[in-house]
Amino acid sequence: MLVAVTTFTVASVLVVLLPGPDTLVVIRNLMAGGPRLGLRASLGAMTGLAVWVVAAALGLSALLTASHDGYLALRIVGAAYLCWMGFATLRAKPHSSPDVVAEPRRSLIGTGYTAGLLTDLLNPKVGVFFVSFLPSFIPEGAPVVWTSLLLGGIFVVLTAVYYGALLALSGPVMRWMADGPVRRWVDRVTGLVLIAFGVRMAVEP
Repeated sequence: MLVAVTTFTVASVLVVLLPGPDTLVVIRNLMAGGPRLGLRASLGAMTGLAVWVVAAALGLSALLTASHDGYLALRIVGAAYLCWMGFATLRAKPHSSPDVVAEPRRSLIGTGYTAGLLTDLLNPKVGVFFVSFLPSFIPEGAPVVWTSLLLGGIFVVLTAVYYGALLALSGPVMRWMADGPVRRWVDRVTGLVLIAFGVRMAVEP
C-alpha cells in the first residue's frame, strides 16, 4: 500500500501542476476580488473535486460515463458555463486604483465559492479522470472504495497545497497587474483561455 500511495502522490503532483479550468477560475477570482475571493473559489473547486472523488469511489462516475445522454448534457452545460465566464472576463473593467481591489458584483454563478464548485461539478471529464486514474493505483486485494477515497483525498490535499501556494504568492503579482494595460491584457488572455476550455469541452468526446 505504501508503494501505491507514494506512486500515486508523485503522479498526482504532476497532474495538479497542469493548469485546468478550475485553476483559471481561481486566478480569475483572484484578479477580480483579491486573495479573499480567490480563496473562496479554490475552496469551491476543492469541494467539487471531493464530490467527484466520492462519486468515483462509489461507482457513480462510471454510471455517468456509461450514460451517453447524461454525459453529453453535463458536458454541454459545463462548456457553456466556461464560455459565459470567459465572455464576462473579457467585458470586465479594471478598478481605477492599483491599491484597491473591488469586490465584483454578486452573481448567482459567476464568482467565489460557487464559481469554483460549478467549474468542477459541471465538468464530467473530472469524474472520468478519477474513474480511470484511481483504479490503476489500487493494490490487488485492497478495499476498492476505501482505497479510492484515500487516494482521492490525497489528490484533493495536493490541490489545496497548490492553491495555497498560488494565493500566498499572489501579492506582488496582483500589485503588478492591478490596473492599466497589463490588467487589461491579463483579462483578455484569461477570458479567451476560459472560452477555449469551454469550446474544447464541447467538441471533444
